[in-house]
Amino acid sequence: MSGIEDFYVHTVSVETHTGAGAFGDTYDTPATVDGFLEGKIQLVRGTDGQEVVSNSTFYCSVADGARFTPDSKVTTGDRTAYVISQNTNDAPGLALPDHAAIYLK
Repeated sequence: MSGIEDFYVHTVSVETHTGAGAFGDTYDTPATVDGFLEGKIQLVRGTDGQEVVSNSTFYCSVADGARFTPDSKVTTGDRTAYVISQNTNDAPGLALPDHAAIYLK
């Protein structure tokens, strides 16, 4: 543990986007993930390279970050958002806290 977990004071439910079927998008079973949710508006690049407005960023462990594929559903309280993209912030060999930053719309 890197110590960053002390800041994980929020919990979200994530339904990983698994594709599209005859009836629309399909999602995996919801999973609960601890992290830190920051309400911050910023421009980020989507998977298609276009700039998209992100309304918030969710920080979590790198291992949990794998659940947040583009277009996954993220629910906290009564708000549902969708994953635009994510960054993995790690520095092997350095004493820095590894984490994933998930950009939501």
